[in-house]
Amino acid sequence: MADPGSAYRVKFRGIADELRTAILAGKYPPGSRLPGENDLMERYGAARMTVRAALDVLKNEGLAWSRRGSGVYVRDDRLIRRLPPQRVRGDKQDACAPRWKTDPSSLSLTIDSVDVVEQETPEHVARVLGMPSQSRVWARRRRNLVDGRPVMLCVSFFPSRLATGTPLTKINPGPGGVYARLRELGKPAMVFREEIRARMPQGDEVTALQLEPGTPLMVVARTAFTNNGEPVELTEMTMDAGSYVLEYEFPAQP
Repeated sequence: MADPGSAYRVKFRGIADELRTAILAGKYPPGSRLPGENDLMERYGAARMTVRAALDVLKNEGLAWSRRGSGVYVRDDRLIRRLPPQRVRGDKQDACAPRWKTDPSSLSLTIDSVDVVEQETPEHVARVLGMPSQSRVWARRRRNLVDGRPVMLCVSFFPSRLATGTPLTKINPGPGGVYARLRELGKPAMVFREEIRARMPQGDEVTALQLEPGTPLMVVARTAFTNNGEPVELTEMTMDAGSYVLEYEFPAQP
């Protein structure tokens, strides 16, 4: 007796194969909407569950993503290229502002959900900043979007003993951003250390970044130090791994 599950798998994988071929051939360019479920059901004579499974294959492969209430779209392959050396110069106002791999003129970058609050220090933050476990920090949180799609969550922590009563606690810290304010406080950020890891999303990250099932994250934890080695900031950047490239350049040893 034929296995009905086998026929189902052959059907949805066949639909996924045809859509994938069309995407890679340019029939559906980056950012375009794929045919809706009803259209695919009619085209292939398939049940709704079957075409949904086919679209899920494309989403799990990183070729497509869902826009709630609108449909399934081809993922834009113009990646955000992050260049750390340029990002920490004194003229950069936001530690989380991206640099682009391609001409960004056709892409819309926005930052939303900006929030600045004082809170208890998370254990891992206290450890990195060398603070007592019962101390407090100011946290600056924001979210980066590209063409309305969330791609990164960012939070920067500053010790309350340093930030309280200063523009570091304001949504807009003023010209030159937080690094200019640190210089004015006599605590210029002179050395940076970054730790990079990949992991699966946790808690509200799936919702905040509108991630498809199985989408991994890249997390960059960057600590800023003064010249005498005092840590003054910890920034954690949580990125949709399918949207970012992390680029590093360093000299070879003589």
